[in-house]
Amino acid sequence: MKMMKKRSLVAACAALFATIGFVELLANAPVSGAIFTTLPDGSRVNYNIYDIKPHVYLDGGPGDQAPAGAAGLPDGVYVFQVTDPSGKVLLSVDPNGCRQFTVTNGVIVNVAPAGGCAHAIGIDADHGAGSLHPTSPPAVTVQLCAGGVGDPEHPTLCFNDTPNPGGVYKVWVTPVEDFLLGCDALNPANEGHELSLVDCGFKNKGNAHGFIPRYSKTDNFKVGGSPREIDGRAHGTDGSILDGWKVLWTDTLGVANAKWSYENLSLDVHHEAHVEDIEDGIHTFDLTNQPGCTIGAVYVNGQPQPKAGPQTISIKVGPNFNSGTIFYDVYCQ
Repeated sequence: MKMMKKRSLVAACAALFATIGFVELLANAPVSGAIFTTLPDGSRVNYNIYDIKPHVYLDGGPGDQAPAGAAGLPDGVYVFQVTDPSGKVLLSVDPNGCRQFTVTNGVIVNVAPAGGCAHAIGIDADHGAGSLHPTSPPAVTVQLCAGGVGDPEHPTLCFNDTPNPGGVYKVWVTPVEDFLLGCDALNPANEGHELSLVDCGFKNKGNAHGFIPRYSKTDNFKVGGSPREIDGRAHGTDGSILDGWKVLWTDTLGVANAKWSYENLSLDVHHEAHVEDIEDGIHTFDLTNQPGCTIGAVYVNGQPQPKAGPQTISIKVGPNFNSGTIFYDVYCQ
């Protein structure tokens, strides 16, 4: 089905079902790969906590610390937004069309033509020649603040402060065609000019300003504050803690992201699969058998789970958990 036909169909459905709310869209398969925030050169900061907003850049490709050969984002043109952790409050302040980028060979390679308002970029050292994930053309990172072209340290337009009491932000990425369909579902009158709008609607059930969790990738970050995270560890049969162990994390909004365990002493990472700057709510983790680890006992915060073996665990995070780490442990057999 051609794009305009799909969009017209979605717009008609949205109008028909306006009285009962959001109609789930079925444009494409869920997005593979991952996104994460970084410094301009693609390097990470401790606990995903940044000192100032202009230092927060978007990176995409194989998941953070993913092994060689891991899948990146599907090729195409994407749009991003910054919100509070719930997705209810849009914090980006420039038009959606200014927040586009292009993915080639699984990584971000440039900001899409955006009428002279494209965001500043950096060169991603983690996805270039000599890295674990060499790419051609070279991968880039995208500044989340706007107006930083020519002077990234002093952008003229940046995302608003988060209302979240913990200081947490959420960045979203989705293919442009899915974003357009999401906007049409919120308001059919948007059709044809969604990319010129800052906000094509509002958060309505599973649709956050045109970004639908099933077709999006997200990452949380902070500007200042204390760590608040969930970390997973896989214990080998020889007593070691395994690196390269993969889990699938689904956040409180239903967005799924792969995480891998790794070690980086400079970031205070000790063979763990990190989920950082978590929001209140229920986070789930799919734990599967994989090379080097057939799952036996599973513990959450030191407490054994009712069953052993592969499973999905749910971890509830409440407002009283102000800082620190919630651990879950898998013991291989």
